[in-house]
Amino acid sequence: ARLMSILGTVSKAEVVQALGVLAHDLDREGRGIQLVQVAGGYRLVTKQEYGPWLKRIDKAKTAQKLSRSALESLAIIAYKQPLVRAEIEEIRGVETSGVLRTLCERKLVRIVGRKDVPGRPIMYGTTKFFLEHFGLQDLSQLPPLREFKELGESEQALLPIEEESMVMFKTPNPSDTRNLPLTGDLAEGEAGMVFEAEANGAMHHEPVEQS
Repeated sequence: ARLMSILGTVSKAEVVQALGVLAHDLDREGRGIQLVQVAGGYRLVTKQEYGPWLKRIDKAKTAQKLSRSALESLAIIAYKQPLVRAEIEEIRGVETSGVLRTLCERKLVRIVGRKDVPGRPIMYGTTKFFLEHFGLQDLSQLPPLREFKELGESEQALLPIEEESMVMFKTPNPSDTRNLPLTGDLAEGEAGMVFEAEANGAMHHEPVEQS
C-alpha cells in the first residue's frame, strides 16, 4: 500500500509482480541480501549464511539471548494476548516483572492498554518487531506452542540491547498513569515509565464504588 501511494499510478498487482521479480533476482547465488514477506509487508534482509560475518563486524551493540523464563513468558503473551501481568504469573507460577522489562526493552512486547476491570491493570501484547524477528506475517502463522518454544531456543538470533534501553526509567507520579487508554499503542517513553511504576507498585488505582 505504501509503494502504491508513492508511485501513484501503479496497481497493487504490478507492485506485487515487481517485488516478485526483485525477490527472484536477489535469490541468485552470490547475492548477500534477500526480499522476504514478513509482518504484513516486505523487508530486505541479510541472507542467513552471512549472519556470522555481520555479528563479527557489528561490535557496537551488546547481544544476549533470551533466557528460558523470558521465552516462556513471551510464548504465553504471544498465544494469549492481550493479558495482564497477574495472568502471566498465574500461568508460570513465578513473579515476572523483571522478565517483562527485558521483553519490553528488546521490543518484543509492548503495553497495549488497560483491562477494563477494577484497578485497570496494564495489558501486554507482542510487537511488530516480534513478527519480524520470528519471520511471521501475522499472529495466525504462529506454530503450535511446543514448536514455538523450540524455535525460540534453537534459532533465535542475538537480540541487540541498545545502550539507552538499559537506562532505568524514572517512576512517574501516580497521577501520570491513571489516564492510559484501554486499547491502542503507547509512546515508547510513556510505556517505559508506566512499566516502571507498575513494577514498583506505584500504580494509581481508581477507587471501587461499593454497591
